[in-house]
Amino acid sequence: MTPSHTNLATGIPSSKVKYSRLSSTDDGYIDLQFKKSSQKKSPPKISYKAIVLAMVLFLIGTFLIIIGSLLLAGYIRKGEADRAVPVLIIGNLVFLPGFYHLCIAYYAS
Repeated sequence: MTPSHTNLATGIPSSKVKYSRLSSTDDGYIDLQFKKSSQKKSPPKISYKAIVLAMVLFLIGTFLIIIGSLLLAGYIRKGEADRAVPVLIIGNLVFLPGFYHLCIAYYAS
């Protein structure tokens, strides 16, 4: 005696499920998926906080890159030139996400 399998989703034993073939003319599409909805969609909301944050990151990163470059070139004398490298690294780490998100905001507009 073999155990009968049951369909867990419906609880119907598999021996009582009837299958039928799909028609050969069915291409897998229905008309409803191409019908436009009659409801008007509101325009997407603009996230001003994200744009301001991206701008702040961009400006701080630009400022740190400029200061780091001036430290490295010797125009600003605050100790040794070793302090310029961390300032440049932090400036790049802050500048890149700000620049990226400002570009996305620009292209979205």
